[in-house]
Amino acid sequence: MLAHKYVTGTLQSAVRFSQPFRHYATAPPTAAFAASKGGNGKYLVTLIPGDGIGPEISESVKAIYSAADVPIQWEEVSVTPVFKGGKTVIPDVAINSVKKNTVALKGPLATPIGKGHVSLNLTLRRTFKLFANVRPCASIQGFKTPYDDVNTVLIRENTEGEYSGIEHEIVDGVVQSIKLITYDASERVARYAFNYARSSGRKRVTAVHKANIMKMSDGMFLSACRQVSKDFSDISYDEDLLDRVCLQIVQNPEPYSNRVMVMPNLYGDILSDMCAGLIGGLGLTPSGNIGRDASIFEAVHGSAPDIAGKGLANPTALLLSSLMMLRHMNLNEYAAKIEKATLDTIAEGKTITGDLGGKASTREYTAAIINRLARSSG
Repeated sequence: MLAHKYVTGTLQSAVRFSQPFRHYATAPPTAAFAASKGGNGKYLVTLIPGDGIGPEISESVKAIYSAADVPIQWEEVSVTPVFKGGKTVIPDVAINSVKKNTVALKGPLATPIGKGHVSLNLTLRRTFKLFANVRPCASIQGFKTPYDDVNTVLIRENTEGEYSGIEHEIVDGVVQSIKLITYDASERVARYAFNYARSSGRKRVTAVHKANIMKMSDGMFLSACRQVSKDFSDISYDEDLLDRVCLQIVQNPEPYSNRVMVMPNLYGDILSDMCAGLIGGLGLTPSGNIGRDASIFEAVHGSAPDIAGKGLANPTALLLSSLMMLRHMNLNEYAAKIEKATLDTIAEGKTITGDLGGKASTREYTAAIINRLARSSG
């Protein structure tokens, strides 16, 4: 069994990150758990292909893992909603798979806008109490953007805030949406952020807020962060307003390098997508949702139904998210091998997808990464 050993509040061993994307690892959650092994000795991981381009990019990841001999056996499930007990829910087979395996990789899921079922992404986070969303954002060597020095990690409280889903119509034409923040959830994500900073060699944690306006809710979030910071004398702590961070980071991202930013739910949703734009977009940005008993790693871009089935999709975000997953499982050697092949393929620029400025299909890009893996092990 693969155990993730953790002592509350303190990682037993620091993780060293020397390669460009090594900070795409995740610190362990706040309780020990083990990934399941199948009869063939491989680790069982739940795979949720998702909608639109999801199945295509999931196939790319599976092909690359096969070529790299990663000791993982995929257990593929669908989270298409079913009607049960008078409400729409995720199928039991999907829930049971994630509970059993404790680790999952998820492709993009379509979310109805203004109507239809509740966001499946949000439902998954609530179902498995995935309290921390981890979004590393780092410039990719060889892929030119206006910025060459982006290197930050955003950690978003994942369970409450404006995404609590508490809203109602008071009278016709007047809707009230409630922002719910608790001290316990704020303290939990703050402690995770400080542990992440310590384990990844980052020296500063910044709490992002709007406590100048929302004095009670964001004020409570800051209070929790300040209290937790006292337990981490080796990590510097400061606070900044959301709007000011947005302004400053697009003018000069360098001061935000080598730090972790932690924030309430909605702010993290907005700021992490904005930071993704600094490095080339959501197609290059990985993400992990961390809980006590399970973790789900995902591509956060849309399902792109307009290009589904056309062989145009870029699997990089899902692949990089899977590398976060491998490092979360302590399969660091495999993650490093795939990472190098992927980044070298992007840097060469000859066989990359259209969104990266190339002309390669999804399969051609995948094959180029696999060829590099073969050459490196040959």
